[in-house]
Amino acid sequence: MGRRLLVSLLALTGVVCAQRRVDPRNSYNRVIAVVSFIGTGTQADPKRPQYVPWPPSRDPNGIIAWSVLSSDDGRFALIELVARNRAAFQPLFNDKTITFFEKGRASKGQIESALKQFRKDFSLDTFGTVLQSIP
Repeated sequence: MGRRLLVSLLALTGVVCAQRRVDPRNSYNRVIAVVSFIGTGTQADPKRPQYVPWPPSRDPNGIIAWSVLSSDDGRFALIELVARNRAAFQPLFNDKTITFFEKGRASKGQIESALKQFRKDFSLDTFGTVLQSIP
């Protein structure tokens, strides 16, 4: 009886410990988009990609992180925005003039083929924001 219990507990422990963590590049809600640059370039209004919050927001329900790459011609920004909930992206979803993809809903091939029109060496393997757990 005791031996069976011990074997069962060891088997259960092995199964529970075998679960893998989520890759930090895939945690939270993420959108990848092609946007234009905005701002005058002054200290009060720096040149930055559209939809990237400035000054950075401390709102946990807003955009909490982002990554930016300039297009080959410098006219556009390829961005990844990260938020805890999808509602933070609503202004971006309402703008029909930009190209965007929700990570996890669009395939890697779809995203890369669309963004390679703007940056020849674009790869999702090297682009993105890595966040560790945020309190």
